[in-house]
Parts: sequence; C-alpha cells; structure tokens
Amino acid sequence: MMRIVLLAGMISGIAVAVPKIVDGQLTAAAPEQQKTVTVAAPEEPTAAYVGGSNVILAADASGHFRGDFRINGRPVTGLIDTGATAVAINRTTARNVGVFLSPAMFKYRVMTANGAVKAARVELGTVELKSIRVRNVEAYVLDDDSLAGTLIGMSFLNRLSSYQARDGKLVLNR
Repeated sequence: MMRIVLLAGMISGIAVAVPKIVDGQLTAAAPEQQKTVTVAAPEEPTAAYVGGSNVILAADASGHFRGDFRINGRPVTGLIDTGATAVAINRTTARNVGVFLSPAMFKYRVMTANGAVKAARVELGTVELKSIRVRNVEAYVLDDDSLAGTLIGMSFLNRLSSYQARDGKLVLNR
C-alpha cells in the first residue's frame, strides 16, 4: 500500500513538471518538438460514483479507468491516461465538440504508440466528469486514423486538487 502511495506521489510530481518544461520548449521551437501521447483501444466506460466534488471510477476489465465526460458540453467517452501530457482527441471528436481546425494548425509532432504524427494544439472550453468541471484545458487534435478514442491526460488531471488510484478505483477530487 505504501509503495502505491509513493509511486502515485512520484508520478504526480513528474506530471506537474513535464508540461511546464514541454510548454517552454514548444514556444521556442514550434513544429519539430514532440509530445508523448499514448493511444489505447476504446472500451465501454464503467459506472462512476459521485459524492460532492469527488468522482470515483472503477477500473474496467483491462485495468483502465474510463468515464463519460462532457467536452464543451457534449458527451465524450474518455480514457484516463497519466502518461499523456495533455488531453488528446481526434478530428471527428473535435468537430463534435465545436472545435474547428485549419490545416495550418497541425504543426506539432506527437508520439503515439504507432509512432510520430502531426497534431494541432487547441484549448477546450470545459472538460467535465460528473461533478468535476475544468475550464480552458490544453488538448491536441490528431487525425482519426492516429487516435481512435479520447485520452484524458495531465492537462486535465493537474487541474484537480488530487487524484489517486487504489484498490481498482480512481478517486478524482476537485
């Protein structure tokens, strides 16, 4: 148990530092910088319990945490991914949540499980999970063939008071 808490603390510390470092690098040298985005096959979301400003997600059969999010007020199933620097959505999801893109916006290179791809950096008005609502969330949009589902990365998680995985549950606190 102590090992899990220590590991979660180390991951949280790294997760806070990495986006700040990467953001500073991206402004200095735009197109050739890379961000890491992990891609996983979508599965059905598990039920969430809401209590006050806390949301608890149960792990699915593969051990992942999925939830029914709302991005810019529209429903989206998302996979919590602490290995993703930012929220990642595909072009279809971007259109569905009211994010419109031009080809010139695809100037960032991101790493996926299938290699490097081009992405557009955007800011999502709101990302919500039950009683938790975060405004102005950094996200990257990838082509549909590069990203099948939505990844809820550290640009969302770092805006929470805390989050902790234990006993097959992920507790998110606003």
